[in-house]
Formats: sequence, structure tokens, C-alpha cells
Amino acid sequence: MDIAYIPSPSRGVLYLGPIPLRAYAFCIILGVVVAVWLGSKRWVARGGAKHTVGDIAVWAVPFGLVGGRLYHVITDGGRLYFAEGKNPWDALKIWEGGLGIWGAIALGAVGAWIGARRRGVPLPAYADAIAPGIALAQALGRWGNYFNQELYGKSTTLPWGLEIDKTLPSGEVVKGVYHPTFLYESLWCVGVALLVIWADRRWKLGHGRAFALYVAAYTVGRFWTEWLRIDEAHVYFGLRLNDWTSIAVFLGAVAYLVIVGKKRPGREDPASIDPAAHEEAQASAAAPEVDGKAGDKPADKPTGKSAEKPGEKNSSRSVDGNAADGVAEKTDKVVENPI
Repeated sequence: MDIAYIPSPSRGVLYLGPIPLRAYAFCIILGVVVAVWLGSKRWVARGGAKHTVGDIAVWAVPFGLVGGRLYHVITDGGRLYFAEGKNPWDALKIWEGGLGIWGAIALGAVGAWIGARRRGVPLPAYADAIAPGIALAQALGRWGNYFNQELYGKSTTLPWGLEIDKTLPSGEVVKGVYHPTFLYESLWCVGVALLVIWADRRWKLGHGRAFALYVAAYTVGRFWTEWLRIDEAHVYFGLRLNDWTSIAVFLGAVAYLVIVGKKRPGREDPASIDPAAHEEAQASAAAPEVDGKAGDKPADKPTGKSAEKPGEKNSSRSVDGNAADGVAEKTDKVVENPI
């Protein structure tokens, strides 16, 4: 008898009239928002313009979704969509789950490269800025697997086991308590994001090394969670395909860290990573100068009734002059500390 466990969700879809709101899609969208938000903050801190990350994400995200789906269909589509009795059109139903992170990163990088070229931004610097955000996006995206009741691990009696109660497309009913691999990977991804942020501050990682650290750290956790999973997968020499992929990607990421760390230590010059930031700086520097010219008036030429006659004291100067000085002081403070 199981004393405690994580209950399975009652539903993965809410309907707003005829419109289905799917938890899987919501988790992915929320992950993208968090990745762009954190990436923008890190990019600005490195000397970039605040809208650059979002502009490049417009290219990277669609490419990443297509790449993630392609990887899933290529590696698992033979038995899920193209075997006898299966419907090939189901391969397009992305809302039912099925995004391979390796394909998402690979094709997403192509989209980011296109966006970066259009903005005149070096791709390695951009990748460093968004690396922790991608890890957090993965952490949130894994909760979509929870709502779909998929990608769980082996049976367990642990109190944090995941209850599964679902009917597979084949008609088979799955009931029991299993390792919540979605939760393990989600927590691991949060840890990876924190690791990259800490290491980046500690060693000033640049030229793509922060991104390489994210990739290397993620593959370690993915190897472990993949080993726990019991869903069908291609197995070669006793290991699942994604385990072999994790090993290959880990070795590549570590090699990149070492080689680039020796050849190009430190970060890129902040003044050279984003032309848009230079334009924004010039515009903001010119704005106070224009305002100052518009507000300047000759102060040494008294005219009209306010002119001081010879031998006559201007009694209002001691009072009004002080008031004017006070206003001037306040105006100077506002200019010096713009919001």
C-alpha cells in the first residue's frame, strides 16, 4: 500500500467554450517567456540592448519547436506514427507531447543565428546570455509531461512517486506509482540554471562558454533520468538512444569549454556585442542636450517692467531669486537622475 504519492492530474485540457487550453502548450509558452525575460536582463548587463533577445527569439523559438518535433518524429515516429495501424497525421499533433530537446537546441540555434546576423550580434555572446533561461524553460516545460501523464520512470514505493492512471492509444490501461522523472529533470534544470549563473559571475564566461556549461551540466542529469524511464525507445548496446546522445553532446561541450577557455578567456568587449545598444546610448545622451537648448532663455537682458532702474533696488530679487534658484536646483536633480 502506498502511503503517499504525487497524484496524477485530473485533466490536461481546459475548455474555454469550444477553445481547448492545453496545459502542455501553456508550460512551453511560460518557459519561453521566462527564458526571454531572464535572457534580456543578462544581455543588458553585458552591454546589449534590451529588445535584442526578444527580437532574436522570434526566429529561434519557431525553429526550435520545429526541430524538437522533427527529432521526436525521426527517432520515435516509426512506431508511433508510421507503423501499421497508426495515423501519420498524428505526427503533427504537437499538443499531445513529443519534443526532443536535442532537435530543439540544434534547429533553434539555426534560427538564433539568422536573428543574430540580422541584428549584427555575435551568436556565442547571445547564447551565453540566454543559457540559464533555456534551462528554466526546460524546467517549466517538463510539467507539461506531468499533465500529459507521460515519460514516467520505473515503479517505485517512494513517497514522492507519481500516480499514473491513463489509457494508452492501444487501449492498454496503465495504473500504478512510478518515478516522477519529469520532476527529477525539472529540478535538475533549475540547478543547472543556478550553476551557470554562479559560474558566469565567478569566472566571467564568454564566447559561448556559459552555454557550453549549461549543455554539459544538463546532459549529466538527462543521462540519469533517461536511464529511469520505461517508455519505448531505441536501445543500442544496452543504452537508450538519448543516453548515447547525452554522452556525445557532453563530450563536445566539455571540449568546447576547454579549447575556447584557453584561446579566448574572459568575455567579449561590451561595446562590440550589440550595435543597437550603441544607438540607444547615443540617443539617450543626445536627449538632455536637446532639452537643455529648448529650455534656455537669456537671463542677463532685463526687459520690460522687470528691468532694474539705475539707483533703484530690486526688492523682489531677494525673494523671487531664491525661489528661482530652488526651482533650478530641483530641475538639475531631475536631469542628473533620469528615471
